[in-house]
Amino acid sequence: MANDILHSHGITRRDVMAGAAASGVVLAAGAAQAQGRAVRPAQGMVFEDADGSRRRNAASRGVPGVMVSNGRDVVKTDADGRWALPVADGDSLFVIKPSGWMTPVDAAGLPRFAYVHAPVGTPAALDLRFPGLAPTGPLPESIDFPLRRQDEATRFDAVLFADPQPESLVELGYVRDDVVAQLGALPASGVTPAFGITVGDLMFDDLSLYERHNRIVGTIGLPWYNCPGNHDMNLEAPDNRHSRETFKRVFGTRYHAFQYGGATVFVLDNVEYLGADAAKPGKSGAYRGLFGPRQLAFVRNVLAQVPTDSLVVFTFHIPLRTLSGTDPIFAAVDAQAFLEAISTHPHSVSFSGHTHTNEHWYFGASDGFAGGTHHHHVLAAVSGSWWSGPADARGIPAALEIDGSPNGFHILSVDGTRCATTLVPAHEPQRGQMRIVLDSQFHGGAREVMRDSQPGALLGSPIAREAVASTRVVVNVFDGGPRTQVEMAVGQGGAYVPMRRTERTDPFVEAMYARNAGTMKPWAKPGLSSHVWQAPLPAGLPSGAHRIAVRATDEYGRTHQGWMVLEVTA
Repeated sequence: MANDILHSHGITRRDVMAGAAASGVVLAAGAAQAQGRAVRPAQGMVFEDADGSRRRNAASRGVPGVMVSNGRDVVKTDADGRWALPVADGDSLFVIKPSGWMTPVDAAGLPRFAYVHAPVGTPAALDLRFPGLAPTGPLPESIDFPLRRQDEATRFDAVLFADPQPESLVELGYVRDDVVAQLGALPASGVTPAFGITVGDLMFDDLSLYERHNRIVGTIGLPWYNCPGNHDMNLEAPDNRHSRETFKRVFGTRYHAFQYGGATVFVLDNVEYLGADAAKPGKSGAYRGLFGPRQLAFVRNVLAQVPTDSLVVFTFHIPLRTLSGTDPIFAAVDAQAFLEAISTHPHSVSFSGHTHTNEHWYFGASDGFAGGTHHHHVLAAVSGSWWSGPADARGIPAALEIDGSPNGFHILSVDGTRCATTLVPAHEPQRGQMRIVLDSQFHGGAREVMRDSQPGALLGSPIAREAVASTRVVVNVFDGGPRTQVEMAVGQGGAYVPMRRTERTDPFVEAMYARNAGTMKPWAKPGLSSHVWQAPLPAGLPSGAHRIAVRATDEYGRTHQGWMVLEVTA
C-alpha cells in the first residue's frame, strides 16, 4: 500500500530509501495506517538562502547531500537539492542541518527547520488546556527548507540547560535572573558558545509560559534547541501520540538532529506518556522513559550517514541510569536498545536531566554498547531543588540540589572527537567546584541543626579534641564521578592521602534542608549523591588551627582545589 502511494506520485523506492532501509518505510507507513493516520507522499527542496528571504525562487540553488527526515526514515537530497518522503498525519518533516550551514532562527533564537503535517490540526475533542496545532490543510506541492552558509570550527562550546522548570511567573523570573543573565559574562571568560540545548522540562506543566520563556532565553543570542520533558506534555491527552501537540506547535517536532563543526547532535524525546488519569483531571498521568522503535530507527538511519570516526552527541530528558532508582519514570526502559543502536559510533556522549542530580555513568559491552565506552552525564538542574530553599539577597532561592550540587548550567566544550563539560554554579560562579564539611557523631546531623541556631558551627569548626577520632572530612565535588580522584592533606606541609568515594547523602544538604524546611518544596528531600568523598581526620590531631587542603582530578583530567580551616579545642 505504501509503495503504491509513493509510485503513484512518481516517488521511487530509490528516492525514499537513500539512507533508510526499504522495509522501514513500509513499516512506518503501515504503522501509521494501523493507527488510522493517512500516509501521503511529500517532496521538496533544500536550497541556499542566498538573499536571506527564506523563500525559494527561480535563482535558488539546491543544496545536495543534506539529510531530511520524517521522524523515522532519512533521505539525502539529490544533486538539485530535492528530496521525497512519505508523511503521516501529525508527523513532522525536518531538515538535518549539515555542518557549515544554518537554518533560519526566529526572534527568540529558535531554529526553524521543520514542517508539521496536521491537515485538520489538533482534534478539538481532546479539549486541551493549552493550544495545539492549527490546521495545515493539504500538503504543499513542495516543502522547502532554506539554509545559509556559516563558518564552523571543529573546536567549539555549547551551553547545556536541564530542567529550568518554572512553576509560575515568579519562578520564570528566577530562571531569567539567576541563570540566563549570567550567560552574558561568558565571552569575557573566553567562552563564546555556538548554540544552546535544554534537555527537557522547560516548563512545570504550565505550557502557557513557553512564549515568555523563549523570549527570555532568546536574549542569550544563541540558536537554542529543546528536548521535551515529562512536564512539557499536554496532560489531557489520551495517549503518547497527542501528548506533544503544544510542544510541536511551539518547537516544530518532538525530536530531530543537526550537525555542527563535524559533530552530529541528536535532540531526542524519551518520555512516553501513558495517558491522562481520569480520576485526576488536569493532573499528570503516568509516563515512563522510552525512546521507542520509531525513534531508534531514526537514530540508526541518521548514523548510517555519519562517519564512524566523528563525534556524536545525544541529548534527551530521562537518564539511561541514575541513583534515583530503576523505576521506569527515572531511567529509560529501553536504554540497552538505545546503546545497541549507537554502538556503531565509538566517539559518543549523551546528556540528560530529570532527576535534579549531577551524575556520570560509563557503559560498555555488558550494557549493550559495543563501541568501547559510552559516557552518559545526568546534568545538574537549572532549577536545582525546584526553586526551593532560603532566599539570597536578590530574593532567589538557594535551590541546592538533592545531591549537594548547586543549581546552574554546563558548558560543553568540543574539540574534534573529544569533549568535556564544566558546571557553572548559578549563585556563585567563582565558588569553585567543591564543598568541604565535617561529619561527626557529636555535631552536624539534621537533628543537631534543628536545635542549634548557630549554623556556622554545625559542619565546620570548632570541634573538641575528643571528637577528632570520630570525625570525617566530607567533600562534595559537584561535577565529580567514578573517574574523579580526590585526596586531602591536613596541616602545613601535610602529605596528601586518598579519600574514598561513597554513595551517601551529603550532610550539608541534610542540614540545610532541615534548617529551612519551611522554604522547601514538599517533594525535595536529600538524596544519594554519586560525588561525595570522605576520609577520617588524622588520629591524635592536637588542639589548634589546622588547614585542610583538598585536591580533586575530575573525569577530564582537570585539577580543582579547595580549603577549610579546622579548629580543634582542648
